[in-house]
Parts: sequence; C-alpha cells; structure tokens
Amino acid sequence: MKRSATVAFLVVVSAFIVCQDGQAPIYAASSAQAQSADVHAGDNAGAKVYEDNCAVCHGEKMEGKLPDFPPLTSIRKQLSPQQIAGLVRQGKGRMPAFSNTDLPEDQLTALLHYIDTSQTTMTATAGASTAHSSALSESGGSLFQQNCAFCHGRQADGGETGPDLTHSKLVAEDAGGDKIGEVVRNGRPEKKMPRFNFSEQEMDGLVAFIHTQAAKAAAMKGHRRGVDVTDLQTGDVAAGKRYFNGIGKCISCHAPNGDLSGIASRYTGLELERRMLYPEDAKSKVTVTLPSGEKVTGTLAYLDEFTVAMRDASGTYRSWSLQNVKYSVDSPVNAHVDLFGKYTDADIHNLMAYLQTLR
Repeated sequence: MKRSATVAFLVVVSAFIVCQDGQAPIYAASSAQAQSADVHAGDNAGAKVYEDNCAVCHGEKMEGKLPDFPPLTSIRKQLSPQQIAGLVRQGKGRMPAFSNTDLPEDQLTALLHYIDTSQTTMTATAGASTAHSSALSESGGSLFQQNCAFCHGRQADGGETGPDLTHSKLVAEDAGGDKIGEVVRNGRPEKKMPRFNFSEQEMDGLVAFIHTQAAKAAAMKGHRRGVDVTDLQTGDVAAGKRYFNGIGKCISCHAPNGDLSGIASRYTGLELERRMLYPEDAKSKVTVTLPSGEKVTGTLAYLDEFTVAMRDASGTYRSWSLQNVKYSVDSPVNAHVDLFGKYTDADIHNLMAYLQTLR
C-alpha cells in the first residue's frame, strides 16, 4: 500500500464523516470473516499496516495532525468497517479505488480490526478518568467563558475574532497544556490576543475544557459542524493560476510574490476563502481635486454626504467640505464584489486551490 494513496484514503474518509450525504458503499467480506481471525495476531498485523502507512499523517495514536489530517480516534462512531472498506475499494473524490492487488484483503481486514479494537481500548481508558476530567473541565469552562468566549465562542468553536479551537492544529498537538499554556501565557500580540496570568490549577482546567470541547466536536454525528480545510482543497491549481492571471484579473492588483506571499500560511480554510471573496481592511484610495485644480491623493479616512477626508503620503490627516472639492474613490473591494456575479463554483474552487499554494 503506497503511503500517498493511504493519505488520500484517510482524507476522503474524514470528508465523508463531515458530510454523509451519499449511500454507504457495500463491503463484500462478511464481519464474521474478520472476527474469525485470532485477536492478537489481528492487532499486531493491523498495527503494522497502520504504522507503516497511516501514522505519519494521522499520528501514532490516531490523534491526527490538524488542520491537514484529521484524527481517527472517533471514526468508528461515524462509519462502519464495511463503509470504510467500501471507500477503499470503490474510491471517492480524489481518492483512487484500491484493488486486491493494491491492498490485499488480509491487510485491509487487519487494519479495520486494529482501528476497531484500538478505539474500544481508548473508550475504556477514557471512562476510568471521566469523573476527574469532568470536574476539571467544568472549572476550566467557567474560566473560558469569562476570558476567552468573547473571541473564541462559548463552545470554543470560533467567534467574531478568534479561531475555532475545536479544530485547531495546536490543540490537536497539545499534550498536557504544553502548547496551549505557552500561547495563553505569552499571548499573540500580532493577532491581538492578550496574555493571561493564570495559576497552574486554572491552566489545567482551561486546557481540560478546550480538549473536552474538541473531543465533543470530533464525535458529532450526522451533520456538518464546520468547514474542514480539506473541503476547500478540491480545485485545480493550474486552472486557478490561469484564472488569477487571466479572466479574473487578480494579477492587476495582487502579486503572488508580493502582497500575497505567504497568504496560505497566515490564513487557512474558510478564513482564506472569506478574505478572497471579500477582503477585510482593504484600504481605498481617494483623489481630491481642489478648487485650484490641484489633485491630492491619499488613503480614504472618512466619507459622508458632507465631508471627505484622507491621510496623505506623509500620514497627515486632511479633510474638505464636499461643497468645495471634487473627489473619486478607488476601492479594491469593488473588484472582488464585481466578480460575485461572474464566478462559477469551479472558479472559486480552482482559485482557492491556487491560493493555498502561496506559502
């Protein structure tokens, strides 16, 4: 089984979990056949298949590596072994179909058995510490509501200015607060997140609450809870680049090696698409023609039915009464708005695929 092919398989499985709108594929082999294998031999064989092909992307303990590769810790709550195996054999979307030659039946059966038994063990282990973690999470929830919910939402699933923590790569990779604690204590000034001076006990509770919310979100079944990054990676990069340089005329205002350099590292998923469709903080230029005929150009600072104001090249704030001057505004947002009636679904998917290469 090729590593790249396995990655494609698991990515598509995650997309199937998020939006189950098709008929479940049928797996020809019976569950009785899988159950007839020796338990320990099945575990060892499946673990080897997983280690060799899956762990590099989805983690040694199936914890995932968000936002690129989802956790598999609750996959059996979403899909049956027959459904997973059917995806392997038939393929779906970007995932190719795997024949018995590509992936022998015994390897597939062993992998499915390993996933199933591993998650049973995870559930039993988690149950042993439920009372303790529940109380700790509850105390952290109160702290979260007071200090974090305004930006990150009451359920930690994203708010007006803060990202969704339940689908955060940093949270997924956090172990005992080693990553969450660092961000909370140091803040992220570049993203306007302040520092917090919580005690060790408070931090433990906060971390427990965030992880609890992430686990609940991962276990949600039957409906989409959000838009995964992989949902927005289905377009054609080459077609997106052609659109950018051609009919979309994006190149007339933007440069891949200039203002868009690293854009896909600063923004991911839905946030990147939202900024592509309707960019925030895009500064409008204004040109004011004075009674003398002199033209003054700067960044638009204020405009209503009586007054126009700008900051000129030196940063000086200047304003005029509209009775005495003429003006024209060049707003970069308008170019994006004009495209709304022209975009096709394929245009948006392809353009997003191209933008996600600008790292």
